[in-house]
Amino acid sequence: MSTDNDPMAEIRASFFIECEELLEALQDGLQTMDEEGGDDLETINVVFRAVHSIKGGAGAFGLEGLVRFAHRYETVLDEVRAGRLTVESDALKVFFQAADHLSDLVRISRDGEDLPEDETARLLVDLDAFLGDAPQEEEEENIDFQPMGLSFDFDVEEDGADPAAALPDLDNLPPPPDFSSPPPASMSPYRIVFTPQAELFDTGNEPALLLRNLMELGEMSAHCDATALPELSKVTPDIPHLSWTVTLHSDVEESEIRSVFEFVEGLCQLDITREVEAPASLPTIEELPERTEPEAVEEPAAPQAPPLPLDADETPPVGVATSPAPSIPKPPAETPKPVDKPAKSQGSAQAKSVVRVDLDRIERLVNLVGELVINQAMLSQSLEKSGLSPHSDAMSGLEEFQRLTRDIQDSVMMIRAQPVKSLFQRMSRIVRESSAAVGKDVRLHVFGEGTEVDKTVIERLADPLTHMIRNAVDHGLENPDQRLAAGKPAQGRVNLTAAHRSGRVVIEVADDGAGINRPRVLQIAIDKGLVPADVSLSDTEIDNLLFLPGFSTASVVSDLSGRGVGMDVVRTAIQALGGRITITSSPGEGTTFSISLPLTLAVLDGMVIKVAGETLVLPLNLVIETLTLGPDDVQMVRPGRNVIEVRSGFVPLFDLGAALGYRPRLDSFEGYVVLLIAQEDGSCAALVIDNIIDQRQVVIKGLDESFYRAPGIAAATILGDGQIALILDPTDIISTPGSAQTPLQPAQQLGLSA
Repeated sequence: MSTDNDPMAEIRASFFIECEELLEALQDGLQTMDEEGGDDLETINVVFRAVHSIKGGAGAFGLEGLVRFAHRYETVLDEVRAGRLTVESDALKVFFQAADHLSDLVRISRDGEDLPEDETARLLVDLDAFLGDAPQEEEEENIDFQPMGLSFDFDVEEDGADPAAALPDLDNLPPPPDFSSPPPASMSPYRIVFTPQAELFDTGNEPALLLRNLMELGEMSAHCDATALPELSKVTPDIPHLSWTVTLHSDVEESEIRSVFEFVEGLCQLDITREVEAPASLPTIEELPERTEPEAVEEPAAPQAPPLPLDADETPPVGVATSPAPSIPKPPAETPKPVDKPAKSQGSAQAKSVVRVDLDRIERLVNLVGELVINQAMLSQSLEKSGLSPHSDAMSGLEEFQRLTRDIQDSVMMIRAQPVKSLFQRMSRIVRESSAAVGKDVRLHVFGEGTEVDKTVIERLADPLTHMIRNAVDHGLENPDQRLAAGKPAQGRVNLTAAHRSGRVVIEVADDGAGINRPRVLQIAIDKGLVPADVSLSDTEIDNLLFLPGFSTASVVSDLSGRGVGMDVVRTAIQALGGRITITSSPGEGTTFSISLPLTLAVLDGMVIKVAGETLVLPLNLVIETLTLGPDDVQMVRPGRNVIEVRSGFVPLFDLGAALGYRPRLDSFEGYVVLLIAQEDGSCAALVIDNIIDQRQVVIKGLDESFYRAPGIAAATILGDGQIALILDPTDIISTPGSAQTPLQPAQQLGLSA
């Protein structure tokens, strides 16, 4: 649905974007309560305000199902906030489920789908179990605000009744209330003056909802000031003309009243004061002192201001003289503000302003930066071919242009980068649902959720991570009885970690389960015909069998696993992002899946190389060092397998041209250049190339799905001369079957002389 000419649609879309932020704050608060205890009042208030704000915004758009569930959820949280409900593990479990369902309701309301009434009813029963029947009564009182007419029934003529019979007996009237003792100070009424501005309505807020929320804090009376309302013919719908003066009798703090208006701060004029109570008791007439005539006082020579005239019907107050008052020093012109107001304005001044921009506009900017990088490379190559001196003005200007291009590219990439926190929060829900489905007690521990990754990478990581989390819960972790028998706690643990390493993003999913049963995995692969029966595989090769299509260790097909379409989908999705996935496992200790991804899918620093007459690009962050081979540097382990010595260790050598099919295998490597490549697991490998041409930034151009995905080819780019060059993934070449990598090892372990 287009929102170009529909202001309400834009406001509605903004509401759902704000809901995503509120749901994130809700999950953060619940996670903090789960880890640190549920007695921190500030955390409880954050959780309460998130649900309260979602309910208020949903009411403005008539999303009744969302409002009803959020209200009941908010009611239970209010009991926690008031200290009447203690947050235990059972309550937190329900709160997490309610937060997940609230997220579903927001998404369903946004997409216009049918509400899941059965699931909503089940969770409402669980929430009401903490309160009894109180929520339903409160809901009728606070939600169903339908306008009602006032009716007066005097029953004067019914059945011929005597009207005088309905009058009370004057002799039996109750005694008047005792006003001799003052009301408690905490119950002094608040006076709230609320004047909305035009921006308040532009954001979808409604004064009626704010007043209803105030009504929940105590006894309230409101007066609408319509004196500024012009004639009907002169009314402008976009300009507010009304203001409200509210008297609120409540024992809450002023900060709680301000929290009702926190989402319209800066969009209205708001003044909250305590009304001054009258004296507890007034003196009687007899107790008043007798009035005496003032003694004659000699007036000073200086002229005095005449007394203010009184209106005809105005009399001076009792005991107040009408003579001019003595001169009193004037107070400062500025009235000191309350203590909390400067603090709030200071905080708002320091708060970062955020601008929401459509992703399409950012993608367009990224594409333009990519073209700028390509044109900068073309200009650089043209000037180099012209033979200009490196110290000329043109070359100096080119260096400055390259620096500015790099700064622009980094800034644009920072716009696209987002923390993985939102993605990790979704995985928390996957763990809760998966553990409940298989009857296991599992806790997710998250580390590095502030790590920033390209937004495109985050979006496309959701499905692979979901498969991996479910695999860890279903296959990786043992049942509680098995864990106790093995000396482990009954509660399983899954760690989800994100970090930056060597210019890439590494995401790990680790469990503390039993580890991979490699003999069983190998036997299943043989039974399914995936590998020959007489094959001899290493531990790493057996672990990689888990990624084969159709492979599954589950004996029974369930909602989570058993169909053999999980881990192969994971590897395909990771490879499509230009990443790779590895497995490490220790029997009895657990399994770790590591995903290595590029920071961005737009631009990278590359090394331009020549192999068999072809121009290729290698990611620069993978290259440790370069070597030139001599006649005695290469040693053969067996036919087709060579190694080179690097600082008292040996590294496997790979002929890149032969691996890519550009030429036959070399017989002699003398005079060729070698690139030492670092692997994610700390091992190394050496690639034989013909020559190194340049080092530069290149724009990543993804290959269409119609192209065959050859091993070792990650993407393509356009060089400065307009030539198309392939971007390599050397790890894919090294790990190809038949060319298994060998880690850096001492010489004697390979049976070679040092």
